[in-house]
Amino acid sequence: GAMSVDSITDLSDNTSKLLEALQLSHPHELDPRRSLGKTKMLSLNPITWQVPRIVERCCKHIETHGLQTVGIFRVGSSKKRVQQLREEFDQGLDVFLDEHQSVHDVAALLKEFLRDMPDPLIPRELYAAFLSTAAMEGPAQLAALQLLLFLLPPCHSDTLHRLLRFLSEVAQHAEGSRGPDGQQIPGNKMTVSNLATIFGPNILQKEKPGEKDTGAMNFEDSAAIILVLQRLIEHYQTLFMVSPEMQRDVLRRLFQTDPDVIDYLLRRK
Repeated sequence: GAMSVDSITDLSDNTSKLLEALQLSHPHELDPRRSLGKTKMLSLNPITWQVPRIVERCCKHIETHGLQTVGIFRVGSSKKRVQQLREEFDQGLDVFLDEHQSVHDVAALLKEFLRDMPDPLIPRELYAAFLSTAAMEGPAQLAALQLLLFLLPPCHSDTLHRLLRFLSEVAQHAEGSRGPDGQQIPGNKMTVSNLATIFGPNILQKEKPGEKDTGAMNFEDSAAIILVLQRLIEHYQTLFMVSPEMQRDVLRRLFQTDPDVIDYLLRRK
C-alpha cells in the first residue's frame, strides 16, 4: 500500500510538510531481520519499503534469469501470457515467477505496468520541472534532480529507486565479457541510453494514456525525457542519499517549527 503505517500526523494536528518531503530515518530500522554493521542505502521513507509486488518480482526475475538476454525489453513477447500474468497480479494472487517464465514476457509486463499507472511514477505535476533539468549540466543538474526526487510521495520514491537500481544493473551487462574459465558471456546490448529511450516515456508522461495528443510529443520533449532518465540511472545512488548536512539543516528548522517531531525522531532512534 502507499500509506505509511506510522504517520507523523498522529502526533498533532499540525502536519509537518517539511518532514513529509524529507524524512530522516533509516529504512530498515524496524526490520528485525536486519544485520548489524551491514551498510544499507537510506530511503526517503523510513517506515517501510513501499514497492508494488509486481515491480519487485519482475525486477528480481530479470536480475536472476535475464541479464544476459540479448535485446531484453526490445524483443517481442507473448501478449496472451503477459495478459494472464497481469490479471493474476491484478487479482492479488501470489504470482511466482521462476526460470520457466519467459524473460521477455516479464519485461513486457513491467513496461506495461509503468505505462498504465493512473499517475505515472514521476507525477505529472512535476513533469515540466524534471524536463527543465535537461538544460542544466554537472552538479547543478544533479542538485536540481535530487531536490525534485525529495518531492515524490514515498511509494513513488521507493518504486523509482528500485527501478533505477534494476536498470543500472541491466546496463552493467550491456557489453560482452569473459567468465572465470575464459568462456564468452554475451552482453544484453541494453546500454543506459537504450534503457532511457524505452522507459523514459513510461515514467515521464505529460498526458494520461488515451488522452488527446498523447502521441504528439515534440522532439525536444522526447530528447529531454531520455536525457533526464539517463542521469537518473547513472547517478541514482547519490541522488537518493540525503546528505548529513541537509539532515542537520532540516533538524535545525524542525526544532524551531515542530519540536514534537524532533522528540518523535529521537524516540524512534
